[in-house]
Amino acid sequence: MAAHEAHAANHPGFAQASAAPLRKRVEVRGIVQGVGFRPWVYRLAQAHRLGGFVLNSSSGVTVELEGSPDSIQRFLADFAAHPPELARIDELRQSDIAPRGESEFVICESVAAGDEFALAPPDIATCADCYADFTDPANRRYQYPFTNCTNCGPRYTILRDIPYDRPFTTMDEFRMCLACQAEYDDPANRRFHAQPNACPVCGPRLDAPDALARTRRDLAEGRIVAIKGLGGFHLACDAANDAAVRRLRERKRGSGKPFALMARDLEAAEKLADLTEEDRHALLGPRRPIVIVSRRKGAEISSAVAPGNPTIGVMLPYTPLHHLLFAGPESFLALVMTSGNFREEPIVSVNEEAPRLKPLCDSFLLHNRRIQTRVDDSVVRCFEGRERVLRRSRGYAPHPIDLGVSLPPVLAVGGELKNTFCLTKNHYAIPSQHIGDLENYETRVFFEETLAHMQRFFRVEPEIVAHDLHPGYLSTRMAQAMRGVEKIGVQHHHAHIASCMAEHHLREKVIGVAMDGTGYGTDGRIWGGEFLVCDYSGFERRAHLRYVPLPGGDAAIREPWRMGQSYLIDTFGSRAPRIEGVAEAPQRTVAQMIAKKINTVDTSSCGRLFDAVASILGVRQEVTYEGQAAIELEAIAAEAIEDSYPFLVEREEIDVRPMIEAMLRDRTEPALASARFHNTVAEMIAKVCGRLRASEGLNRVCLSGGTFQNFTLLKRALALLRRAGFEVLLHARIPPNDGGISIGQAVIAGHILRTRPQKARSENGQSASAGSGIIEA
Repeated sequence: MAAHEAHAANHPGFAQASAAPLRKRVEVRGIVQGVGFRPWVYRLAQAHRLGGFVLNSSSGVTVELEGSPDSIQRFLADFAAHPPELARIDELRQSDIAPRGESEFVICESVAAGDEFALAPPDIATCADCYADFTDPANRRYQYPFTNCTNCGPRYTILRDIPYDRPFTTMDEFRMCLACQAEYDDPANRRFHAQPNACPVCGPRLDAPDALARTRRDLAEGRIVAIKGLGGFHLACDAANDAAVRRLRERKRGSGKPFALMARDLEAAEKLADLTEEDRHALLGPRRPIVIVSRRKGAEISSAVAPGNPTIGVMLPYTPLHHLLFAGPESFLALVMTSGNFREEPIVSVNEEAPRLKPLCDSFLLHNRRIQTRVDDSVVRCFEGRERVLRRSRGYAPHPIDLGVSLPPVLAVGGELKNTFCLTKNHYAIPSQHIGDLENYETRVFFEETLAHMQRFFRVEPEIVAHDLHPGYLSTRMAQAMRGVEKIGVQHHHAHIASCMAEHHLREKVIGVAMDGTGYGTDGRIWGGEFLVCDYSGFERRAHLRYVPLPGGDAAIREPWRMGQSYLIDTFGSRAPRIEGVAEAPQRTVAQMIAKKINTVDTSSCGRLFDAVASILGVRQEVTYEGQAAIELEAIAAEAIEDSYPFLVEREEIDVRPMIEAMLRDRTEPALASARFHNTVAEMIAKVCGRLRASEGLNRVCLSGGTFQNFTLLKRALALLRRAGFEVLLHARIPPNDGGISIGQAVIAGHILRTRPQKARSENGQSASAGSGIIEA
């Protein structure tokens, strides 16, 4: 061997250069579209001097690599170790294929793949680089409200179909100019293959050149503006202008529900609220949800933003348009940004519908980028170092939940309030964004539109439809009207616990504590304070709050004094004291309804117990939104109170009459009584779980239901359960309220379908009974 050949043989690159070329196909599934994945693969392949291609398909991303084995190995190591920040790789399959002699690496056109599906990307908040672009006077995108790149911008809200390419989005209406096209084609540019790429020359526009200045002026002068944003319209006003906030509240039909705030930046948010490190992380993250935080004393916002509530919901700007609203001379600390809709209707999302908002606003800020799918803001609250999702929508939807087990295709239609639906495919549960309360035609249309979109995105044809047992729910009636599919009814609280189990990949039986306002029971009564022993195949109800009459049905939910009177009559009989602050005549009427069982149904609801206590203590006698009485009762609870009230557990019944009797003695000290009441409910939970552990040998407890959004109760119950040695599972990615039950319905029905022999399936599209709590449709 010559000297120079001997030197080459010892060089690290010699074996690589002389080795026979290899070609590999790499198929990737997960969140890999709309997150800059293909440009990243391209640059990585270039760095390792590999040939081949990368493309989007309707199943994810396909990569073919050709080069030396060592180069491919190094590529794969970097691929696994350093994916794009917003990507999530769920599955990666490799296979060797025949080399083609390719030395150039390219991005190919996307392809469809039958019934395969990719995970549609969620919308992503404006990145720091794009913020720098539209705030730089020398940049061609200066003050452009639709600036984006591969790392941020609209995704789900503009998507018509997968794969995620511009022709399948509403951005196909805007042809890129030469400068934008050059960015799109340049591998070194962060807008390389950014599908919504645009600029002031070629992209979407506001309705007038002076629209931003006009809107800022209107807000500064106390007007209410309907602003078309990313997933729909907001109704905005200056949060410090008390008259404007109160006028907006009156126009929104007098609801006392807290308004969401958009703070100018994190520094402004710190002036409004006492933030934890977890709160800051949630506020600044790419999802930019509304974060429920403790209001700072003396914060410069109207008291009408969140009346009677020590917390406020704050988010930071998540689009260039939002940032630019705060960029003028008006210097807003925060703006009210509440959903642009009438009560119980979906958010308005198209310009043609905007005139419907005229009774609510004084002016409009419109643009011509079409919203394909309307999406509300998400809501989270941080607890024990984690974000806990309370409303799962923008930034989260349509992210799937990995179930850890493959299920047949199921559609679960959810409940009546805070509705979501859920589809399953393979090992994914794919919940919709927040739909809302199914009480009107407009929300039903929204449900059906979104279902059609998601079935198309994820290529799902359900074999089974799961629904709540309540025959009056619109979601139940919609499910029953579907043809050609089997229907299974799932008990409401079983679905709650199953959703918590699914989030934690649990398979074995658990103790489930499900506490909320309303759920139709298998005995035809209204449940809501339930202790279950359950798995996905069924449940046993092992304890519950003592039944009391629910006088007047929905009227009792709107008027908590009715439940206060019901509990007082249950405790004292004819000696029951009156509810203070309520006229005597209606109380006599309700007493007669209870005595004669007229228009009443029995309930074990924990939510109604909270209403009753709020009424008895004089906190609230009427509500304008769900949970208002319980929220205000929690708000007044005194701190550092350790004692509680007596109660009885007899067989399967939790009797709170001793608590009601003792609590009356504290009626003049509602803060003390509220604290003792919360302690009592926490002790009930711990005591009953202790009994169930002794009888069943179970040590794992799942807590679910809207009542556990009460963090005072949650903290105290957790402390007692953990002190007793229980393993306690809580929600984080799935809402604990009714926004999560569609996932529970889906996994229960999917488990039944997966484990039941094919011959046992009904042939006529109706459901068959399948275990305790699963009812024939």
